[in-house]
Amino acid sequence: MMKSSPTVSDRYSRQAGTLLVLTLLLIFVSVSAFADRLKDISNVQGVRSNQLIGYGLVVGLDGTGDKAPFTNQTFRNLMNKFGITIPAGSDPKLKNVAAVTVHADLHAFAKPGQTIDVTVSSIGNAKSLRGGTLLMTPLKGADGNVYAISQGSLMVGGFGVEGADGSKITVNVPVVGRIPNGATVEQAVASGFHRGDTLTFNLHNPDFTTAKHVSDKINDLLGPHSASALDAASISVKAPRDASQRVSFLSLLENLEVDPGEEKAKVIVNSRTGTIVVGRNVRVLPAAVTHGNLIVTISENNAVSQPNAFGDGETVVVPQTEINVNQEPARAFKFGDATTLSEIVEAINKIGAAPGDLMAILEALKQAGALKADLIVI
Repeated sequence: MMKSSPTVSDRYSRQAGTLLVLTLLLIFVSVSAFADRLKDISNVQGVRSNQLIGYGLVVGLDGTGDKAPFTNQTFRNLMNKFGITIPAGSDPKLKNVAAVTVHADLHAFAKPGQTIDVTVSSIGNAKSLRGGTLLMTPLKGADGNVYAISQGSLMVGGFGVEGADGSKITVNVPVVGRIPNGATVEQAVASGFHRGDTLTFNLHNPDFTTAKHVSDKINDLLGPHSASALDAASISVKAPRDASQRVSFLSLLENLEVDPGEEKAKVIVNSRTGTIVVGRNVRVLPAAVTHGNLIVTISENNAVSQPNAFGDGETVVVPQTEINVNQEPARAFKFGDATTLSEIVEAINKIGAAPGDLMAILEALKQAGALKADLIVI
């Protein structure tokens, strides 16, 4: 098989394509610092959602139910509650019933009588839950207590069809559905929001500088010693005990605008997709990088071996293989002192490095101690 050497136009097109790919893949996190509301960068300690889970049956399926033994057992228990006894050893041969798990998030301060959304997922070999109805299913918390009751018709976004010859088409996931407002809250979860003399804000991204800025901002508003940063993540604020006053107090604080501290210098490398994100504060110490390519060209030619006119030999075709190895001149570029992000990308783009080469260059710079940033490979 013959592979010809790349032409000048081919090399130009490949280099232009590489530059475009690098431009798209290298995302610059270079936005200047700006103020964020306290509610956007933190949450109040104790104000959180709770996960609920339950087990139940979906009925009314069009022959797409499952044949799992636990489905039959659950169905028998359900019939016994209605006073119907299924003879032992008999197989009800269920086709329109499926065993499912039901889960939901009980948001903070949810009160009895309010409704929440639930997600229903098959745990057997049901083919689809489309058209099914979830029967009354209690939803329990981690403590084993029932906090909500779920029931209703499923909304399934996927579907599947199957032919007699075994061919089938499936769109999305037909064995998972949702019931908007499908569960009614039966009891509220106890909250510590009204307890104690303080409120604690926990930052989503712990940072000592941000914690100090939050503390200073609150003290400027409420007076000295009203707030104190406990660590890089938590800020404690003195708060009134009265419930109505505490709500107004928190409404005032959560809308305060705070200047967050700048993030640490980071370079994120996704080895699976080739995506590279370079942070704003990344710096490179003086370093020289050499980049070169090795090109191997293999040519296959056929030669004819012709015997003498009066010889007894036969004319045959003899293959001839030619292998050429050409190593392009190594291209070197140099990083100066305290090189900025734009200079890093400009230098790498000049040599037309592919994302894989760029990953290797960044890793080598980190090993050499020239890359002043956290190199995170995911």
